[in-house]
Amino acid sequence: MNTNLYSTASPDIHNTGLAAAEHMLGEADAPVTLVEYGDYECDACAQAEPVAQHLFETFGSQMRYIYRHFPLVEMHPHAELAAEAAEAAAAQGKFWEMHHLLFSAPHHLKLSDLRKHAETIGLDMTRFDAEMGDRIYTQRIQEHRRAGAQTGLRATPAFFLNGKLVDVSFGYEKLEDAIEDLTAAAAKTNARRHA
Repeated sequence: MNTNLYSTASPDIHNTGLAAAEHMLGEADAPVTLVEYGDYECDACAQAEPVAQHLFETFGSQMRYIYRHFPLVEMHPHAELAAEAAEAAAAQGKFWEMHHLLFSAPHHLKLSDLRKHAETIGLDMTRFDAEMGDRIYTQRIQEHRRAGAQTGLRATPAFFLNGKLVDVSFGYEKLEDAIEDLTAAAAKTNARRHA
């Protein structure tokens, strides 16, 4: 697997200590990498979730999508625990199922709600309860957050396209257009190589 996920001058900002903790859809060698930093208690992130799904479905083999946790604990008291629940689900091979459920109800993230989500997706509840009780994923969440903070992030959702922050404050059209441009450029480069 290619560990250099970004074409930036300082790729370590995005890669340090995170390779084992990535939640990725798509191929590792896709020409376009979209990284989202999000918070499960953030309304704007919940609204962005179907957009990210749409982008991945649209660009499929040309794009990989990576989700990283950036809980804004100062404003969202349940966001970190929700991220830990997503990690507990990931440990049982069901990260994306939990991810979608958490964003479907961003105002229902108390431990009792998280347990219902875990039951809904069929997690081993003894294991889930033990891991949540021991808070074993807190460090991983904090590593994601530190990586985002090193880039200067202070708000969510934040999208990096091949390592460059894309401003989505006025909508997601700019993001989709940028992905289209990058995939078209990659296709031209690939065609030249094989010509």
